[in-house]
Amino acid sequence: MRAICPGSFDPVTHGHVDVVRRATGLFEEVVVAVGANTSKSALFSPAERVEMLQEVLADVERVRVTTFSGLLVDYCREHGIGTVVKGLRFAADFDYELQMAQMNSRLSGLETVLLPTSPQWGYVSSSLVREIARLGGDVSAFVPPATARRVAGLASSPEGG
Repeated sequence: MRAICPGSFDPVTHGHVDVVRRATGLFEEVVVAVGANTSKSALFSPAERVEMLQEVLADVERVRVTTFSGLLVDYCREHGIGTVVKGLRFAADFDYELQMAQMNSRLSGLETVLLPTSPQWGYVSSSLVREIARLGGDVSAFVPPATARRVAGLASSPEGG
């Protein structure tokens, strides 16, 4: 059985990696799908996010990283994926993810598995990491080393961060 872990992953955090690693114990293949979320102000392009994910998940078997656009249910139907895996950090995540799970199920029969984030990463979000990075803070405690290097590179680039 194949599953998909969709998200913006901007940037990829320890929490993302934790959920993907745990999902591989439940499914034969896990597709990590980087989507474009136009409501968020991105640090990295989708291609850069794919590169980061491929680097930090290189040692994890049965994981494939890709991009997608449009409806997740359409992507899953086209690629024979029947389950979505999402991480939950706190109650507000549950409310939103339950609504999305029910909508996806109604649209296509797609099932959703909600995995609680490991406690040490429950407070970490890409949004908070982006804010810390934009203000010049050190994000290395919240993201894999490869991601931290890229974030630091943004701060030192002529365009800023």
